[in-house]
Amino acid sequence: MKTSTWMVLVIGGLFLIAGYWRAMAGEEKMGERLMGSASRSEVIPISNDLYTKECGACHLAYPPGLLPARSWEKLMNGLSDHFGDNAELAPEDQSALTDYLVKNAADRSGQKRSAKVVRSLKNEEAPLRISEVPYIVRKHYEIPSRLIQGNPKVKSLSNCNACHKRAESGAFNEHDVSIPGHGVWDD
Repeated sequence: MKTSTWMVLVIGGLFLIAGYWRAMAGEEKMGERLMGSASRSEVIPISNDLYTKECGACHLAYPPGLLPARSWEKLMNGLSDHFGDNAELAPEDQSALTDYLVKNAADRSGQKRSAKVVRSLKNEEAPLRISEVPYIVRKHYEIPSRLIQGNPKVKSLSNCNACHKRAESGAFNEHDVSIPGHGVWDD
């Protein structure tokens, strides 16, 4: 083959590869598309055993990237009345957990979904309930209340892991949702 023919083939191949990568990129990163949702973490997964032990004993140890640092600070400073319960901790544990939550909070993590949480909040807004974060509310808006509040296996938006089977690992992809008693959610 002539050199010019090889050049045409190489350049054409490069255009094909570039076009494929661009088409695959869409909203998500190329690697996420190729690897599938199982490889992604949309918020930083829990990496603190004390947090899992203390907070996970009563409810899902929510990934810190679902609230901004100011919310976690406010929440941790009000443990004597934690949504009607006394959840006080030893001072050193409270300090260690506050540190962990603040360092990995939505406004500090750099994760894609965490950034969306932050953008949905007004300046200095510090929600205490993840289920009241505007981004989270918007993502669940189309789901009928009978499938959440009216569902005895779900009961509320705060029960993330009822439908998001990989919530503990920081994955909340809408394509991985399975609502108890209903099945896969398809909006």
